[in-house]
Amino acid sequence: MPRKLPPFVECWRDRHGKVRTYFRKNKGPRLPLPGSVGSEEFLTAYQEALAGRAPKPAPKRAAAEPGTIEALVQSYYKSGDYAGLRETTRVGYRRRMEAIRTQHGHRTVAGLTHGRIVKAFLDPLAGKPGSALDTLKKLRILIRRAIVLGWLAADPSVAIRRPKIGEVRSWTDEEISQFEAHWPVGSKRRLAFALHLFTGQRRSDVHRMTWADVKGDRIRVVQKKTGTKIDVPLHAELRAILAETPRQHATILNTEYGRPFTVDGFSGFLRDAIAAAGLPLDAQPHGLRKAAGRRLAEAGCTAHEIMAVLGHNTLAEAERYTRDANRVGLSTGAITKLEGWSRNKNTQTTQ
Repeated sequence: MPRKLPPFVECWRDRHGKVRTYFRKNKGPRLPLPGSVGSEEFLTAYQEALAGRAPKPAPKRAAAEPGTIEALVQSYYKSGDYAGLRETTRVGYRRRMEAIRTQHGHRTVAGLTHGRIVKAFLDPLAGKPGSALDTLKKLRILIRRAIVLGWLAADPSVAIRRPKIGEVRSWTDEEISQFEAHWPVGSKRRLAFALHLFTGQRRSDVHRMTWADVKGDRIRVVQKKTGTKIDVPLHAELRAILAETPRQHATILNTEYGRPFTVDGFSGFLRDAIAAAGLPLDAQPHGLRKAAGRRLAEAGCTAHEIMAVLGHNTLAEAERYTRDANRVGLSTGAITKLEGWSRNKNTQTTQ
């Protein structure tokens, strides 16, 4: 969602965490607007509202042909597996499955083969490995549903390799220093940066942090993605920054209008701050979480200690940081030994 809303548009998050968007001119009635702010669906309804016409309701979806991917997607939406997902997870699942339904809903489930999945679903996304991987993941969820329904006897995607995508990298210490030099303590950008770097949490958690989460010299977070409860001490630098931050609202970070950020709005806010500091495009906000894990490992923290801070659910996730840190330390020690051995050898040769 853009940080500055169009005229007469109101936006807030309801008690279920869903963003509600309305059009209200002067003291007239509130008219609900569909889609995300800026989307084609939203803009069409917004223009209708500006012209004094109530937004037209979305047309009802026609009944799906039995045995089609359209019918399979609708069946999955009614399943217990889908209902059991977290609200934020359902939003992500539905976004991708709606893309599958729109593009491939007419295809029959029985016609899904290894070759057709690759050619029709994945090849068009060859230049977008992230989208290709997510499409394959969601398609496999639908295939499992089809097997449960008896529409398929086996998984035709089982031999398809997962598309390779590049991982978000950790920020370097030089990049961290560059950002800090550009955004001084007291700025909202530096506050957002410090909350990321010194708590190691995700954007979806940082933008929701409240002053009530800060208890003395500790901060408590319930991670939105996993539900994991985090309770960690505040780093001395973060304590100093928070001490200089006015407590004007319930949430620590707010828009210029004094409202809590949405995830999309907060992402745009961070990207703008990073670009203004002259950092490269691959210095992404999530890289600060990676930098937090890297620094913990380089400081000698164990994998279990890193898990306690970052909230990882498996030891393997945290061990990546300690493994990388240990590799750096071992390589440094190895070259130091080699240099010592070389000096000793040369001394013996000259005698």
